[in-house]
Amino acid sequence: MRIVFAGTPEFAAHHLQVLLQDNRHRVVGVYTQPDRPAGRGKQPTASAVKQLATAHGLALYQPDSLKSPEQQQQLAALDADLMVVVAYGLLLPQAVLDLPRLGCINVHASLLPAWRGAAPIQRAIEAGDSETGVTIMQMEAGLDTGPALLTLATPIAADDTAGALFERLQQLGGAALLQALEALETGALSAQPQNHADASYAHKLSKAEAEIDWQLPAMTLVRKIHAFNPNPGAYTTLNGTRLKLWRAAVVKEAVAQPPGSVISAADGELWVACGDGAIAINEAQLAGKNRQTGRDLLRGYAAQFAAGTRLGSAAVAP
Repeated sequence: MRIVFAGTPEFAAHHLQVLLQDNRHRVVGVYTQPDRPAGRGKQPTASAVKQLATAHGLALYQPDSLKSPEQQQQLAALDADLMVVVAYGLLLPQAVLDLPRLGCINVHASLLPAWRGAAPIQRAIEAGDSETGVTIMQMEAGLDTGPALLTLATPIAADDTAGALFERLQQLGGAALLQALEALETGALSAQPQNHADASYAHKLSKAEAEIDWQLPAMTLVRKIHAFNPNPGAYTTLNGTRLKLWRAAVVKEAVAQPPGSVISAADGELWVACGDGAIAINEAQLAGKNRQTGRDLLRGYAAQFAAGTRLGSAAVAP
């Protein structure tokens, strides 16, 4: 098949690479978002998809929108059988969805209709879902509302971070995409409408969400810490400076200390009281320092993490 690919971040670039390694199909054009400011210098930076497409000498397009007749005519000229869309970041108007002979399909990192939207991987972890997966969806004008063509599932472990689950779903998505393409060619796929009543929406993560509220239950905080790892990174404050939290676990023992209090931890672990129970900080990072285990933080900064010290923006150390 003649395929047009549309995507922007690293997750999308992996799927483009999968297509390029598959000799049965030809990528005749690549769409990605315009270069955006990134890094401390806020310099315009090429997306991961653009970098890959350029390296392979593919025809590349970076429109701000696909709503104009001129852009649609340019896309139509590619004479594609199918458009594959992965985390593109721009909505496709109906006129674009109708251009390819087989329409447009999307690789979405959730088991739709769960977690439509921008941050399905993180929101699944944050919500405590037991499994997630990828859905190959026939696209329609609504946001992630189209019928499912194929799904592959994977369990979510208690210690899974968004980064770890991202890697797993990236591999799963590539496999699902190739399966779907083979079945599309033979007409073996049957579109299953989504049950819109079961839909949930995965809002984009914000930095404002990243600060830990120690009044929340321990399990809620562990899930949030893992969901925000690696980006934007959950954090608290220690004596007015930021402490990033990367990995944690629920402490089974009962605690009576106020939320945010460092507890005299067993076996050298760093424990912090929550609104309900406590968590063990397994990996954290002081401002200007490298990531460290909770045990190493206690050994290296014993005075700062003395029992009774309060973490959080409103806390005062004893």
